Amino acid sequence: MTGEQETFNPWTVVNLVFHHLADQGLRPVLGETGDPAAAATGLLRSMGIAPAPEKAGPADPEVQDELAELRRRIMPGIE
Repeated sequence: MTGEQETFNPWTVVNLVFHHLADQGLRPVLGETGDPAAAATGLLRSMGIAPAPEKAGPADPEVQDELAELRRRIMPGIE
């Protein structure tokens, strides 16, 4: 490593955790108990990884499709 700080998007961590929980049959909530990116940011920092700055604008179409599928699995009947 050249001494540069590694960065990672906290929302990727949130996405990973949501997938894992949904695969286990659990139904996590988003936003009702606080901003999940804050906890993901803390987790990244505890591992020595800097959270990447948030990008403005909507997510890529593939990410939007993946999130829609996750919502269907976690919250059936809510579109």
